[in-house]
Amino acid sequence: MKEEQTAGPRPGRYRHFKGGEYQVFGTAIHSETLEEYVIYQPLYGERKIWVRPLATWREGRRVPRFAYIGEGEAEQD
Repeated sequence: MKEEQTAGPRPGRYRHFKGGEYQVFGTAIHSETLEEYVIYQPLYGERKIWVRPLATWREGRRVPRFAYIGEGEAEQD
């Protein structure tokens, strides 16, 4: 891994600016492009595991797209 790459979000619960909560497990590096990805799971619905480019995870206009709200996982629906 390149030293100049930035650290991703810490594992824990996050709230999307539109209200949904998500569990972040950590980050991964694409084997071919070396792009960083966030591995996460919505804490609602089917609860499938997703990946999102780190750059889009950090996007935000007036408020961050995702805000850290604590360690651990929220209770299931």
